[in-house]
Amino acid sequence: MPNVRPVPTVRRRRLGEALRRYRNATGMSLDTASAQLGWMGPKLSRIETANAHIRPSEVADLLKVYGVTDPEVVSALEGLARDARKQGWWQTYSGIVAPAYADYISLESDAESVHAYEPLLIPGLLQTAGYAREAVAANATTRTAEEVAALAEVRMARQAVLTRPEGPLKFWAVIHEAVLHQRFAVRPNTMRDQLRRLLDIAELPNVTLQVMPLAATPHPGGAGGFSLVGFPGPMPDVVLLENLIGATYVEGVDEVQVFADAFERIVATALPVDDSMALIARMEEERRT
Repeated sequence: MPNVRPVPTVRRRRLGEALRRYRNATGMSLDTASAQLGWMGPKLSRIETANAHIRPSEVADLLKVYGVTDPEVVSALEGLARDARKQGWWQTYSGIVAPAYADYISLESDAESVHAYEPLLIPGLLQTAGYAREAVAANATTRTAEEVAALAEVRMARQAVLTRPEGPLKFWAVIHEAVLHQRFAVRPNTMRDQLRRLLDIAELPNVTLQVMPLAATPHPGGAGGFSLVGFPGPMPDVVLLENLIGATYVEGVDEVQVFADAFERIVATALPVDDSMALIARMEEERRT
């Protein structure tokens, strides 16, 4: 059998990176910090590189060594350590979902907000099941019909973050108008149903939806789509860039800020929310006639 990672490593990477930053801020070497806790060998190095697990109590001890006493920071990093081994629902699809995609689902499940610019597709969190199947089949050109169906199921399951009881994800999407004109020859009602879905889901108080009009002036979205994933407390945000063969993550604070600034300019260029909803409503009505 192929080796399957039992847990997503993205939480370990985020935790290790955060601990490394706090250590560097003190000017301590790995050996010095380890000696403060009586740790031997490469334990701390392995923690920082996400190759070893660290208990929440050890996180608290390490942060004391670094002089980090902010309760919000300590709680957030202890939580990451506690959840690092937590199984996610997506592990059921471990043979189908690529590691990079599993990492993103893990990030999305932990996130407080996602800001997305989509010039080519309806965002996955807003798709109908029919649209999801068509979109997955178009992009996953090497997948079997069964795998396409499973990936569409995963996309539908992800949408639970928008209505989770413990605090729904705040989702702000800007969709290019060209996406709303897509045609589906085999299932012509797919786009009509999708437009209706957009109107319905936009009524959620945690969902903001705008349309980038065809006649828009130049804006940073011309460089391509992206998703800016935001986390509560002290945890840094992450940007996802997708392509046909996988995903790339932007994690540096300065680099992520570039995308945050770009999203603000994209929002300012797009149609206001009310005008966006009116446009989608008109297009949905036209599809019904």
